[in-house]
Amino acid sequence: MSKRLHGKVALVTGAGSGIGRGCAIRLASEGASVVMADLESSGGEDAAAQIRGGGGEAVFQATDVRDEARCLRAVEAAVSQFGGLDILVNNAGIYPRATLEETTEELWDRMLAINLKGPFFLCKHAAPVLRRRGGGSIVNTGSVHGLGGAGNLFAYSVSKGGLLTLTKNLAASLAHDRIRVNYLIPGWVLSPTEIEIQRQQGHDEDWLKQKGARLAMGRFQTPEDAANIIAFLASDEAAMITGCVLNGDAGYSVRCIGTEDA
Repeated sequence: MSKRLHGKVALVTGAGSGIGRGCAIRLASEGASVVMADLESSGGEDAAAQIRGGGGEAVFQATDVRDEARCLRAVEAAVSQFGGLDILVNNAGIYPRATLEETTEELWDRMLAINLKGPFFLCKHAAPVLRRRGGGSIVNTGSVHGLGGAGNLFAYSVSKGGLLTLTKNLAASLAHDRIRVNYLIPGWVLSPTEIEIQRQQGHDEDWLKQKGARLAMGRFQTPEDAANIIAFLASDEAAMITGCVLNGDAGYSVRCIGTEDA
């Protein structure tokens, strides 16, 4: 690896599994010290130990992004453990399926709290720390459904649409501080959570294999696919990129949105 993030400090939410775990491992391989924020039961401590075992620097910080005080503590952990913060990856999120009529008030509140309010809290408390470092990079993990929605992902699509607007507002307001804010559309990743959701919908391993083969580039995406893009956006190579919607979804977002639900 190029170690293009040597000396940088990153905070990654949802770092215990899936894209968050892959991202944290990739950032550490590029030389960043990483605070891995997730729920206690997420596997984040194991992931941090894996990074340390490979010679990198990482600590796990138990964080529920719905709680502003815990978000603040995650930012403070970056400062106390590694001396500052340069990179924030807002990746923690949930995506249960539900149509408009199926969406309960509890589901709506939980979806917006995790997928939108959490990133707001983290950006609010990270921005002053990034500013003191002379700038930095914030990457928000979005979704193609944030651009237009899907019938069975009603609340999720609204939350990701709100995250897109948050991204653009922050990019405009923080540009003079050299804080870059971008929105990544990562595509369809078969995380353990996604596999379980598909199983509950009656889709077995053979169905998933056939589905993956029919995707534009012939396979589902991996956490590493998204992690590669995040590492670029976090680096100085992306110094002039802000307010960007980066489609890393193998072309899914250029299709007619809503023609086929995930």
